[in-house]
Amino acid sequence: MAYLAAITLLTMTPGVDTLLVMRNTGRGGLRDGCVTSVGISSGLFAHATLSALGISLLLVETVWAFSALKWAGACYLVWLGIGSLRQALRRGGEPSVQAVTVARRSVPLMTSFREGLLSNVLNPKTALFYMALLPQFVDPAGNAFQQSLMLAGVHFLLAMLWQCGLAWMVVSFRSLGVNARLKRVLSGLTGGFFVAMGAKLASI
Repeated sequence: MAYLAAITLLTMTPGVDTLLVMRNTGRGGLRDGCVTSVGISSGLFAHATLSALGISLLLVETVWAFSALKWAGACYLVWLGIGSLRQALRRGGEPSVQAVTVARRSVPLMTSFREGLLSNVLNPKTALFYMALLPQFVDPAGNAFQQSLMLAGVHFLLAMLWQCGLAWMVVSFRSLGVNARLKRVLSGLTGGFFVAMGAKLASI
């Protein structure tokens, strides 16, 4: 129960992953948002593996390795932010239903998956969280690797439920009718947040 409470708070706290799912859902619909969530949630297994093997601890204790991970994550966030800002600055009328359908299909699923995966794997805060959290719930007498993957599996299911629910809400909101100006404003806010988070991460 303590583990569930901890990962529930981590999952539901608004952050980069939440905004990425919402942005991609607005970009390509429910499927885009859910595939992005699969990528984000899959990254949890990478963090669980690193934690079980002790690599996360090594990253923290090795300054250059942790700095490299931090800068990679910061650059990726800034890159995502610039993409959203470009969408916000793009002008044009409200697209037709046919144009929206084509735009949604133009986003490869692998792109959405990759964006979600990199967003999670390159986040040093997630690595630190797993390094500090998972050992508290691993039985030293058992197989640490298997237990870590099992705990990550529970987190995977919870994250998928929450993020796909968010994607569904975004789609429902869009069905009510959102004009192009509001979409550009939301893209601008999202892009500004990504760039600010990347800059903050780089300055830590």
